[in-house]
Amino acid sequence: MKLQRSHCDTPSCVVGLFIVLLAATFHQSFATDAPPTGSPQIAAPLLNNPGRPETGNYTVKTSNGTACLMARMGLQINISFNSTTQNKTVLDLVNLQPNITKSTGSCDVDSASLVLTADVEKTNLTFVFLLNATTSKYHLSGVTLSALWPDMSAPFIATNGSLDYLQGTLGRSYMCHEEQTLDVVQSFSINTFQLQVQPFGLTGEQFGAAEECQLDEDDMLIPIIVGAALAGLVLIVLVAYLIGRKRSHAGYQTI
Repeated sequence: MKLQRSHCDTPSCVVGLFIVLLAATFHQSFATDAPPTGSPQIAAPLLNNPGRPETGNYTVKTSNGTACLMARMGLQINISFNSTTQNKTVLDLVNLQPNITKSTGSCDVDSASLVLTADVEKTNLTFVFLLNATTSKYHLSGVTLSALWPDMSAPFIATNGSLDYLQGTLGRSYMCHEEQTLDVVQSFSINTFQLQVQPFGLTGEQFGAAEECQLDEDDMLIPIIVGAALAGLVLIVLVAYLIGRKRSHAGYQTI
């Protein structure tokens, strides 16, 4: 009688198995990168989850009306403060609303500032950028926040002048579509969305060529890697299958 095969012996079946194995491998890889269950968590309860913020356009102009700093971004303020009603420290997320936010600031040869003021929310958020004339590189060096929201037992004030975020090149803009978190102090951070900013070297009121952040580059790179891996696996499986078919063309032995 003839022996029966119980395993995959067609290209589609074998390729399917490899795709499943590859997907499981990527899933395991991402699961490994996740923080362990025992990681320290913020003890303060979250008061509000406003969702994704609206993207706003902010411009700083010189005395002659020329734009010297431009920013397009959605901003979410993340702070912990003492609650009056709960009598404890709480964590709150607040979206900066472009329609009620005024933008001012100033520009010098090697420094520029963007001040965002929301009178309704009693919020003042200041970004300071510095330019290194030797390397023609700029970065976000300082952030200051003052706020007096409902339920705050006292005005919230935080500042950090030694940051190193949003690094770009003179004449070019810095862009990051992915959500990123800018840690300022322990009790205050900023979540940015769809961000593009240029504090130096503007030509008119248009952004220069964009330099993308690492998060955007990684987001584009992963599908390319997966596609290339799948294509390579399919090719290897097909070649192996054809070689196997050629060697076994005489058929099965009988017993």
